[in-house]
Amino acid sequence: MTETHPALPFIIGLTGGIGSGKSAAADRFAQAHGIHVVDADHKSRVVVEPGRPALHRIVDRFGQHVLDNSGALNRAELRRLVFADPAERKWLEQLLHPLIRDEIAADLAASKSAYALLVSPLLVESTQRNLVRRILVIDAPEAIQISRTMQRDQVPEAQVKAIMQAQAEREERLRHAHDVIVNDRDLAALHAQVDTLHRHYLTLAQGAST
Repeated sequence: MTETHPALPFIIGLTGGIGSGKSAAADRFAQAHGIHVVDADHKSRVVVEPGRPALHRIVDRFGQHVLDNSGALNRAELRRLVFADPAERKWLEQLLHPLIRDEIAADLAASKSAYALLVSPLLVESTQRNLVRRILVIDAPEAIQISRTMQRDQVPEAQVKAIMQAQAEREERLRHAHDVIVNDRDLAALHAQVDTLHRHYLTLAQGAST
């Protein structure tokens, strides 16, 4: 049973494994339909910007080598460290998740569209799911996820698999899903599925507001 914050609009949580096509789906909701989109990954970067307390704690924990030449967080280096050590990943999550959730809630509360979209790869695993009314899973076969991510991020297959293992299992995401988009074809097929769901969400949001 999901809980919703009383000040928040009707919110759809969009999730999926790495390389599943979350960003492409979210872009369609935003650009074609004017839906307010909050990206949890973006908020995770905001909370560790230079000058933020969280960045100081991360440097204290891992050392100066997690910073790049400009003094900003070297996310690739930090990712390499924490995905090699589950205890360090847990420490980082306990530090960042509450901060990220506060940033997300503030942005969602500012939404003016008929409903809002929270895009998060960790929606099912974290308390972020308590912010949403429905969960939309973007699903793709694992082989497609791996090849897309390797091509996009120029990273080795082993690193992609480590990230996938840290995220919810595909079956676990699907178990929580109210809606599923299967993104194993081209962009036009993805857009068609988004457009259909958008019409459904408009009806749901209107019903929730009456």
